[in-house]
Amino acid sequence: MTTENNNKDVPELEDLVEMTVDIDQELIKDCSDSGARTDEAKTIYMTSRRIAHDLIVKGEKETPEERVTQRCVISTGDPSVADIMSYTNNPVDAGVEAIKNGAPIFVDINMVKAGITKKGHNCEVLCVLDEDQNAEVAKKYGITRTAAGFLLARDRLEGSIVAIGNAPSAALAVCRMIEHGIKPALIVGTPVGFVNAAESKEEVRKMDVPSITCIGTRGGTPMAVACVNELVAIAKERDE
Repeated sequence: MTTENNNKDVPELEDLVEMTVDIDQELIKDCSDSGARTDEAKTIYMTSRRIAHDLIVKGEKETPEERVTQRCVISTGDPSVADIMSYTNNPVDAGVEAIKNGAPIFVDINMVKAGITKKGHNCEVLCVLDEDQNAEVAKKYGITRTAAGFLLARDRLEGSIVAIGNAPSAALAVCRMIEHGIKPALIVGTPVGFVNAAESKEEVRKMDVPSITCIGTRGGTPMAVACVNELVAIAKERDE
């Protein structure tokens, strides 16, 4: 069906393009993030990074943990996120080593998969929802699809990176597998919500596995993605 809009002249692309920030060549030169590919993106990213650095870094030199925290603060726009970040069992070094070794990254939902950078690593990113596409196992046992997905991937979790940004039930399922001897190289656990979110992350911190989590009910996909992407950036720098 033809609409009135189809008869209107479409503006030229050049008439619509407009920079949203003043391009800073110094910031562009300093930017090494693989996700920022244009001058505008690099300027925005590095401006945000400098603001977060001033908010988070306590000493003369930032720690790897502070780098991850900065990225989480940027991803949420919330400086108070720095107060709830938790790092257990030297997770940054563990995650960087796993990335450098090309370990698979298992995530709970496709939003996390979509957010993880495709550059700077050779890790396969796998969403566990694909393990139980018709929810047959989830329905059989009456559990969530994300929990079922991780359970079905149990034979491949050893030495992997697990990134959970949404589902507390998935984090609890991973903890049960760890108790049965399956040990990922790293868990990034930032599930969000009022049902088992805080409790599941507390369980993750009790495990004898490196983990990056946040305390309480806050969290979400942006934080999980931020953690993984910063680990990729650190791994790339350590390889150079």
